[in-house]
Amino acid sequence: MDLVPDAGQLSRLMSQATAPAFVLGAVAAFVAVLLGRMTNVLDRIRNLNEITDDDTARAHLKSDIPRLRQRAKLLSSATYLALLSGICTSLLLVVGFASAFFRLQHEYGAGLLFAVAIALLGAALFRFAQEVRMGLAEADHYL
Repeated sequence: MDLVPDAGQLSRLMSQATAPAFVLGAVAAFVAVLLGRMTNVLDRIRNLNEITDDDTARAHLKSDIPRLRQRAKLLSSATYLALLSGICTSLLLVVGFASAFFRLQHEYGAGLLFAVAIALLGAALFRFAQEVRMGLAEADHYL
């Protein structure tokens, strides 16, 4: 039994790896957006925490901290879900190449991994939508 895939098998494998590779790129870009927003929210919390209680002109701004903490939790949850999606997608690519190399049937496993990765990405997008809604509905009035 020859373990090296022939040209036809390699061509099919490369075409099957295209979708997960694009998903992985999208997940990476999405995580970058989430972390950028998280940095902005955390910087805002730090700035508000630096306001002293005797600063009567700006002390009322600290009332925004609980909402910002909730936004940070939503962004953290979305980031975690997106990273899990990326891990599933990476695993899918590894399984696809390994199963082609060893000439194993992998369609059901690959389909399941892809569905899990997309479901996790969808959950991350939902969390992100919640954070965006919170950020827009209760926009920072004190900037």
